[in-house]
Amino acid sequence: MSHQITVQPSGQHFVAEADESILDAALRQGLTLPYGCRDGACGSCKGKVLAGSVDHGKAQPAALNDEDKAAGLALFCCAMAQSDLMLECRQLGSASDIPVKTLPARIEKIERLAPDVMAIHLKLPASERLQFLAGQYIDILLKDGKRRSFSLANAPHDDVLLQLHIRHVVGGSFTDQVFSTMKQRDMLRFSGPHGSFHLREDSTKPLVLLAGGTGFAPIKAIVEHAIAEDCVRPMHIYWGARARVDLYQNALPEQWAAQYAHISYTPVLSEPAADDRWTGRTGFVHQAVLTDFPDLSGHQVYACGAPAMIDAALRDFSALCKLPEEEFFADAFTYSTV
Repeated sequence: MSHQITVQPSGQHFVAEADESILDAALRQGLTLPYGCRDGACGSCKGKVLAGSVDHGKAQPAALNDEDKAAGLALFCCAMAQSDLMLECRQLGSASDIPVKTLPARIEKIERLAPDVMAIHLKLPASERLQFLAGQYIDILLKDGKRRSFSLANAPHDDVLLQLHIRHVVGGSFTDQVFSTMKQRDMLRFSGPHGSFHLREDSTKPLVLLAGGTGFAPIKAIVEHAIAEDCVRPMHIYWGARARVDLYQNALPEQWAAQYAHISYTPVLSEPAADDRWTGRTGFVHQAVLTDFPDLSGHQVYACGAPAMIDAALRDFSALCKLPEEEFFADAFTYSTV
């Protein structure tokens, strides 16, 4: 049996099934409530039940004592709805609302997506979860004190493992390790989440999502988050790469476009190989957007890729397509060989 849940003061609604926690239900439907360990131990997800009843589940006394329960408080990470509920809880609306953590992580899986792209799936300690907004990134902390930044490729509701898409930079001290000696169960440390590249959910404008290379990672996270929260704003995804092999998860945006009427997808190759037999769009990916959207005055653009692509897109979309600069959101990837 499912129950209708209303969150105050925002007035937003979602549905919780009988076998899931309030937090899991909220995240599944795209509502960002505060949380920490997701195991009933830290108290970060504590909020008030204004109306209705809950099963407190595995809430630990150190985080939720009997006085708390008597006052109507609950830990949403483990409380389950027993009726329709009215809750009082702060919702997170911006990156500044989310605390930055430094955490260890174990490599659960490492897989090659393309000759020069690897996916790393990170598992946090059992008592920790990372709260983040779709599109944000983390910094891998290296032993020499340096950092390497990588966008999270998974959406917040799908956070059992954190997924990174890492391109090999020849001579890069970290990516050389990723492509040579790094293996399952190795440990890393990271800091995050960071960045202001995330979906502005207070807008109803159509979206143009522009990715270059592994800039697809945060675009993937944003799209999967939008799908989870039943967002039906029109979304047109453009993914630019050199050759067909560089569209390393091409089947995924094709699947989105086939399944959802409001999602479109255009891959663009700048240097297709002879054996690609490519019949699609070619050239610079932002040029494809210019051709398809001569008027962007009513849109939002989210762009992630090399700085040259970001700079050209902002310049041309603003000058030629009337895109307001405040509706252009970007994350420029830079690669280090030291």
